[in-house]
Amino acid sequence: MSAKDILKSAIKALKVNKGRTALTMLGIVIGIMSIILIYVAGQGAQNLILGQIQGMGAKVIEIRPGREPKGFNDILQIFSDSLKEKDLVALKKKENLPYAKNVEPLVFGSANAISQTDTYNVNIYGIGSGFIRIYNIEIDKGRSIDEDDVKNLSDVVVIGSKVKEELFGSFEAMGQKIKIKNKNFRIIGTLSEKGQVSIVNFDDVVLIPWTTAQQYVFGIKYFQHILVEAESEDLVDRTAEDIKITLRNSHNITDLEEDDFSTGTQANAMEQVKTITNIMTYFLAAVAAISLLVGGIGIMNIMLVSVTERTREIGLRKAVGAKNSDILKQFLFESVILTCLGGAIGIFFGITLSILSAITIGYFLGQAWPTGISLLGIALGFFVAAFIGIIFGIYPARRASRLNPIEALRYE
Repeated sequence: MSAKDILKSAIKALKVNKGRTALTMLGIVIGIMSIILIYVAGQGAQNLILGQIQGMGAKVIEIRPGREPKGFNDILQIFSDSLKEKDLVALKKKENLPYAKNVEPLVFGSANAISQTDTYNVNIYGIGSGFIRIYNIEIDKGRSIDEDDVKNLSDVVVIGSKVKEELFGSFEAMGQKIKIKNKNFRIIGTLSEKGQVSIVNFDDVVLIPWTTAQQYVFGIKYFQHILVEAESEDLVDRTAEDIKITLRNSHNITDLEEDDFSTGTQANAMEQVKTITNIMTYFLAAVAAISLLVGGIGIMNIMLVSVTERTREIGLRKAVGAKNSDILKQFLFESVILTCLGGAIGIFFGITLSILSAITIGYFLGQAWPTGISLLGIALGFFVAAFIGIIFGIYPARRASRLNPIEALRYE
């Protein structure tokens, strides 16, 4: 028999029991759909996070207090207060960081901001004059924090668009005052809508001079971060090394293992994000693949039942000249058709649900959620479905092909 005839026979046999065929495919549909959903969600999350990191710029180096945690015992390093004003002074010296374009300290936390009519919990960032350039933030009205504000510990703030809406509604915010930690601050500027960049939602922030934040809001004498912007992407690694040398000299560190600070570039952060999200995606996909295993076993069981039910048919076909290979191919074709059709349906529903999920998540987050749909994922779904059909169809097909035609014809 030709492959075309065998394929027709396989399709005809599946049509005889449409209900059983549909139920048999259900396990494959659910398995493939789950894998597509998880893969697309994982890629979407990765693309979103990478986009936020890239929004900060590839030339920025982040300095954090405490050495890089290498185990559970180092977890308390994130509470270190090792970055002081003397370090900022040293880093701003051109002879120490010749390729640094901008050095900006950062302190942050949260507190209630109180206007005359409303109270709203805000994220507070103590910044310098170059902070908004690093993050490419636009001022909607007024001005940003400048060097005089920092030197004079000025009680001025710049607020995000959502903070303005929550505290003042449709009224003008410029020149108004808000109270934070029992201190009045005058609004000198409002930010244009920016949304999430890296870990910061700029619509939900209050920006104040870092000196004011340390003295009056947080009561600290250290920085939680220092941001260094290199002159170009090519000079990032060189600048990162200069930072380490400068801070080691400032902290009198001679043993590299005793570093009480850590540095990170956007390239490093992106690689870490890719590694973490890929591991999580593959792990969850492996868990979802268990349903494919169950579906494959279900197909094998149904094919074995089909072999039993069609024993006389197999005997008759062999009696009129069908070869063992023809019988094997027909049952194998039936198995592959079941899984591929189930895979196609699973891919369709997986992509559809992924798009709907992206729209829903984007709505609640207030920003676009990338779907992460790729041809590779679709092709992988088809490949996995066909592979399962072959693997779990071989045994029933071989059993059918080895039936003795005389005994098969006598089967009741």
